[in-house]
Amino acid sequence: MLEVQRRLRTARHVVVFTGAGVSAESGIPTFRDALSGLWSRFDPAALATAEAFRKDPALVWGWYEWRRARVLAAAPNAAHLAIAELARRVPRLSLITQNVDDLHERAGCAEVIHLHGSLHAPRCFACTRPYAGVLPLPDVGEEGSRIEPPRCLRCNGRIRPGVVWFGESLPERPWRDALAAARDCDLLLSIGTSGLVMPAAQIPRIARQQGAAVVHVNLHAEVDGDICLQGSAAELLPRLLGD
Repeated sequence: MLEVQRRLRTARHVVVFTGAGVSAESGIPTFRDALSGLWSRFDPAALATAEAFRKDPALVWGWYEWRRARVLAAAPNAAHLAIAELARRVPRLSLITQNVDDLHERAGCAEVIHLHGSLHAPRCFACTRPYAGVLPLPDVGEEGSRIEPPRCLRCNGRIRPGVVWFGESLPERPWRDALAAARDCDLLLSIGTSGLVMPAAQIPRIARQQGAAVVHVNLHAEVDGDICLQGSAAELLPRLLGD
């Protein structure tokens, strides 16, 4: 802990790289968590594909609206708030997240690189144009439901969730910005991520190759050659700031 605090005081450019473990502490189920009600009969991976959307758009849209409802009902936790405070204390901070919620933004982080897209940025499945309409607040119960997706105001195609599905490439600009930040930083904090999802998992590796110190904050943080802080991000990050 003291070593990481020392590095934070002297860092020129800090990259914070977050995963599902950060939002899980706000009560948002991780992608692999057991589902409930209707959704317990489906494999999440089977719903997160373009093919699944073509086959049953109402089922897929309904599942993502269920997820969006959970996000809207959640609040940023102490880890989100500590990251926002850290951004105010260091010369430069780049925040890269694999999460598709907006809890970092609601905690006060102005610029967030979303590698896997966002539940709050749907787009047309046909023409890819961002959806310009207003999405109503999701009205989904614990059992979930099929919900017909809205239509594109330009081409009348179905609107899809603005997230990266299996078999899709990461969005070009966020990926480029993330790589640039990883190559430039002198300290990277990897928080609440297993480091197994590719290609996002390359980010700490690239930072390490460029000479940056890499710190893992995780319930099961054990990485040879890096600094590891094992425990809850909501408990450890405020302590790193001395709060």
